[in-house]
Amino acid sequence: MKILFIHQNFPGQFKHLAPELAARGHDVRSLTLRAKARGNWNGVELYPYQIKRKPAQGLHPWLVDFETKVLRAEACYAAARHMRNDEGYTPDVIVAHPGWGEPMFLRDLWPTARIGLYCELYYALDETAAPFDPEFPKQNGETDSIRLRMKNLNNMMHRQSMDLGISPTQFQAGTFPEEYEDLISVIHDGIDTNVVRPNPQASFTLEDGTVLTQDDEVITFVNRNLEPYRGYHVFMRALPDLLKARPNARVLIVGGDEVSYGAPPPKGQTWKQIYIDEVRGKIPTPNWERVHFLGKVPYDKFLSMLQISRAHVYLTYPFVLSWSLMEAMSIGAPIIASDTAPVKEVITHGETGRLFPFFEGDQMVKEICTVLDDPAMRAEMAKASRAYAIAHYDLQSCCLPKQLEWIHQLYDMPAGAVRS
Repeated sequence: MKILFIHQNFPGQFKHLAPELAARGHDVRSLTLRAKARGNWNGVELYPYQIKRKPAQGLHPWLVDFETKVLRAEACYAAARHMRNDEGYTPDVIVAHPGWGEPMFLRDLWPTARIGLYCELYYALDETAAPFDPEFPKQNGETDSIRLRMKNLNNMMHRQSMDLGISPTQFQAGTFPEEYEDLISVIHDGIDTNVVRPNPQASFTLEDGTVLTQDDEVITFVNRNLEPYRGYHVFMRALPDLLKARPNARVLIVGGDEVSYGAPPPKGQTWKQIYIDEVRGKIPTPNWERVHFLGKVPYDKFLSMLQISRAHVYLTYPFVLSWSLMEAMSIGAPIIASDTAPVKEVITHGETGRLFPFFEGDQMVKEICTVLDDPAMRAEMAKASRAYAIAHYDLQSCCLPKQLEWIHQLYDMPAGAVRS
């Protein structure tokens, strides 16, 4: 098969699938913004594209988001046209993440290619729904639903060229309209549970040289970037009580200062510092010295941290589920998590973890203490969560075979079929 992957930050969600297809002898290529020149990554030929046109000034605010996606789609289309015209390349299958717009026009270029899209999220359009987090109300009240409808233009445009879809969780697949239901297969990206596994000898060294092991009471909290969408504000506001209740605990917080989801903080500030400033006066210095902001850490250190964690805390809005939660399950870190819909898909209270209402930081502290005070419970939860991860999200035995089957299903579809 000739397979073309499209992802602005390739490999992204295709980091296992693309090299596996290449290893099986298929012609696998990728168009990506990440590459600056032609190259090869794990058997995948990389082709760069560059965005050359700047956004227009004075555009209607509802169109700004869609324009950025059209600019990326135009850049990707130009690079793809070069592949077709100068190299005679026509893929059998295109696998793309449409979230940034890149594959929008590829059906026009290659009408016979079968296109599979990574269906990450469809934005809710319920005009009557209150915001999940009342602390951050809708920016423009009743017109916010219009803004989201316009944001979904990207999804609507890609629906015209989509043959099949793939989504990592039932929650995420369920955000898409009913017309997508028969097209989307729910297959997780996969966790290499042979690598992401418990290690009783693991250790983690702090900046001051302190070495932590499983003999220490370590509480972990992970965001890609520290922000409200992942419950950073709830966690921080509970920190004074948590540190008081656990006088020997070390709290390790992973995450950057940027914004991955949701609204940015007030200009010149970071969500990280906003909530540090809010709670710092309530935390005595000896307690504060047990809180460690680690920033973004290398993957091997990230795994070591989870391997020594006695309580891993995870919160999220009803949104895309983080890889870090599955990785914590695979490692067997005892999990205390918000009872939001995507989390409840993988965590069962009292079995694979402990759940608490998203906004109830006091209940979060109680659940953490319950877990820390009961070694037998921790051991049982760790065993159950790892078993669940292996059964449902293991890369080699579960997810990758299903992904490969999905690719073959795409390939076997009639070329040039009429699409709605």
